[in-house]
Amino acid sequence: MKHFSELSPAAERVVDAAESLLQLQGYNGFSYDDVAQLIGIKKPSVHHHFATKADLAAMVVQRYTHRFREELLRIEGAHARARDRLAAYAELFDRTFARERRLCVCGMLGAEAHDLPQGVRDEVARFFDVNLRWLSDSFALGRREGGLGPRAEPEALARAYLCALEGAMVVGRGLADDQRPTAVGTAMLDLCWH
Repeated sequence: MKHFSELSPAAERVVDAAESLLQLQGYNGFSYDDVAQLIGIKKPSVHHHFATKADLAAMVVQRYTHRFREELLRIEGAHARARDRLAAYAELFDRTFARERRLCVCGMLGAEAHDLPQGVRDEVARFFDVNLRWLSDSFALGRREGGLGPRAEPEALARAYLCALEGAMVVGRGLADDQRPTAVGTAMLDLCWH
């Protein structure tokens, strides 16, 4: 599989369209016809860039993970304190959800994991691993700063926080309301911070 940085502008448009469709409809909810219609090309043109739907989805997730990593580095550069970093992390979910109640690409794909090709599952797992490691480090920083008790488990808090934010998006979509994931993130941080 190519690296996302090697994509031509035309292939990038295909990946953009697929990302949007994945966020709104999931892996099993879109086809190459949908991608072609969304960007105004013919279906064989989509196949020219990505031989299989699995290749296309894996590319979407690879690029999504890279962009998320860039955001995590930006957050670290902008915020020294753990709680501020974690609040800024929740804002990433707000930005996604604010666009037509879209879900995180990997949250959506995680729900479909049992139906995904192995290569896509591997990319999704890598996304979650990157996020959980970063969140664990952030909660560990919070413990060192004295914001969390000494018995606070950074890994458990990281998983709970990520689940809360992903879940806030799903519940928000299900309720058809506009409550931002940051509201859930703030409530969770209020519960564990002193």
